[in-house]
Amino acid sequence: MIVAGAAVQGTAHLAHAQGCQDAFKVVDLGAAAVLAVADGAGGRQRSALGAHIAVDAACRILAQDVPDAADAPEAWTGWIATAGARVVEGYRRAVEGVLSAVAGPSEPVDAGALAATLAAAVVRPPWVAFLAVGDCFGTVLTHEPAGPDERCHLVLPPPPPGATETVFLSSPGAGLRLRSFALWEPRLSGVVLATDGCAALTLDHPSVHELPPHAGPLPAEQFFCGLAATLRANGGDAADLRALLSGPGAARTGDDLTVVCALTEGS
Repeated sequence: MIVAGAAVQGTAHLAHAQGCQDAFKVVDLGAAAVLAVADGAGGRQRSALGAHIAVDAACRILAQDVPDAADAPEAWTGWIATAGARVVEGYRRAVEGVLSAVAGPSEPVDAGALAATLAAAVVRPPWVAFLAVGDCFGTVLTHEPAGPDERCHLVLPPPPPGATETVFLSSPGAGLRLRSFALWEPRLSGVVLATDGCAALTLDHPSVHELPPHAGPLPAEQFFCGLAATLRANGGDAADLRALLSGPGAARTGDDLTVVCALTEGS
């Protein structure tokens, strides 16, 4: 499998001398890969650290006891649900440990100081298992049996416009608001995760495809399929991905942009 990722500081953050608050991590297990992206909450004191804690916890836990490609669907769905709960708990324990170390003995520990959203995926073709808390999103790429083309599918969408609030890993009841599911796709050729700052660059409004607004955002094939072709051609060199996230098209958002992906090599 080809794995690659990049995080780019947003233009608004750069203008205000604010560091990148996103994080990503990849674990290559040979026959499988674990991907994670996290977005630290803007304005929170240590949210960048929270994002790094989130992807570390996700990759450490999700790399354990991954089901076999031949296992039954209930094995995959049960495993990702249980692992997702462990990720939320692992994040909270790590955050509380960090804050306890820097706070005075009588000071309250506020996990919200390290608030972050998270999306993670375990890719073991033909299976991919997802979990998410908050507004990061995920796309699956598939082979087309009739030809060499790939298609992209937004299977882990961001919350709809007008959502009341962003859920963070540190939010009360975060474990109950965790999204987790497993997808069996025999034509699976890739998985891409992104933070919400990438939405303007990577997602099309439904009107672009002559669909009504309630159809929701759709993955931009030019971005996802083009990215997959580029990374396969260059052997997974993330420099091209970073250049894409730093290009003129990315200037439409002031937020940090982070993308991580795993691709099969035979496409």
